[in-house]
Amino acid sequence: MNYCSNCGAETLNNAIVCIKCGCSIIDQNLHHKKPKSYGKAIFIGIIIGIILIPLFFIFTTSIITYNILSRRDNYQETSDSSIDYTDSYLQYATFSLIGQVNTRTRDRLHSVVVDMLIEYDNNNSSLTELMGRVDQLRDFTRQFFSNKYHDELRPENEENIKLEIIEYLNTRFLNSARVHGIIFNRLDVIEL
Repeated sequence: MNYCSNCGAETLNNAIVCIKCGCSIIDQNLHHKKPKSYGKAIFIGIIIGIILIPLFFIFTTSIITYNILSRRDNYQETSDSSIDYTDSYLQYATFSLIGQVNTRTRDRLHSVVVDMLIEYDNNNSSLTELMGRVDQLRDFTRQFFSNKYHDELRPENEENIKLEIIEYLNTRFLNSARVHGIIFNRLDVIEL
């Protein structure tokens, strides 16, 4: 089959004139035959793509994996040098046997509920002293908070309260044990 170069209509192989537009197609028959099929070229392109895309993916994945593993080795080398520092870091023990203490504020208009932990040097003599004075520590906690007004126990004053307790325990209360921190598991001030 041939095609008319003027309108693109299909014509017979021996046709002299296009039936649709009337244009002469004798010269066209020599030059214009059925359009070329690109099916073979597309098939070859698909085959090459099927082979090259996985190879590219494998190559890229290998390079990324290598870079990640080499970085991890560098991090391990730098983290190993900090072992000496972490071993020398002081760690404190936590004393939690005081338990929950309930009292009222100095103005008697609020109730205070306190559950306080003490951070101390991690040694036997400090633990022995704290264990031997549990009842006195409970009484101290009760007395400390009952001497405070509601306004002094606001959340924004919590750090000052902790510092005041640490100073009092270290200078006036404990003999050999040293307190390094106070943690409030609970510090509630409730209006009555």
